[in-house]
Amino acid sequence: MSARDPIPSDWHWPSFEPSICGMFDDRERLGLPHHFVSLRFDKKLPIEYAKLRGFGTDKLLDLLNLPQSELSQRIVAGNLLALIGDPRILDYQHVMIDIPGGDIKVGLDFQDVREVLSDFEGLGLQSKWIEKECPRHAVKLNDYKIAKYPVTNSQYKAFLLDTRHPEIPTSWEFRRYPFERANHPVYTISPESADAYATWIRLKTGIPYRLPTEAEWEWAAAGPENLEFPWGNKFNADLANTAETGLLSSSAVGAFLGGDSYYGVSDMAGNV
Repeated sequence: MSARDPIPSDWHWPSFEPSICGMFDDRERLGLPHHFVSLRFDKKLPIEYAKLRGFGTDKLLDLLNLPQSELSQRIVAGNLLALIGDPRILDYQHVMIDIPGGDIKVGLDFQDVREVLSDFEGLGLQSKWIEKECPRHAVKLNDYKIAKYPVTNSQYKAFLLDTRHPEIPTSWEFRRYPFERANHPVYTISPESADAYATWIRLKTGIPYRLPTEAEWEWAAAGPENLEFPWGNKFNADLANTAETGLLSSSAVGAFLGGDSYYGVSDMAGNV
């Protein structure tokens, strides 16, 4: 195309069908139009980077852990810690939370499926996605521990370098380690690789790490009151990194204060 070519008088912008056979596409699931629009943090984050870029580790950690700080500040503080080193994240050690066991209930009653589909009808949910959680049933759990934060990119990198495991996350563009997201959760890996990581760190440290069972994960997330979200029964886009938050990118673990579960576990309802 030449910059000198005039636009024909009968030329029109092409139109695109957003949906096929009634299915939601990615833009519709995110509640976005099919043309480019500025998002919630597009203006806020550059301002915060300009303010915080000279801060040291201690000040950034203070901002990240300060409930009064704005969400945009905590997001930027977490991202800057990724670049200069996040002392919360160690290659061979995870912060663990004690979870009391007992006779508990997990899952969903069949009569509640319709209500879930109705409450979240704008997300294009299919009933089979919800029905797999049925029926609600009793489980006996022993006391256990669960990591406060998801496994991060930097922790997974240590595993890859030590083992030469062949699965590099597809979320690492061109399979390059994303150092600028060192303290963000690792994602786009298979269940087999997740299990291999848990086996590796167990052998590396002598600590009996393993993946949690589904019941253990749900109990740590929902707590004894069986909350719909880790923090309560009402959704809040500022308490978990979801599409509704408007960041549309992963974030440093633990950046969404107030979104921890009853037991203090972070990022159980968002991020990746």
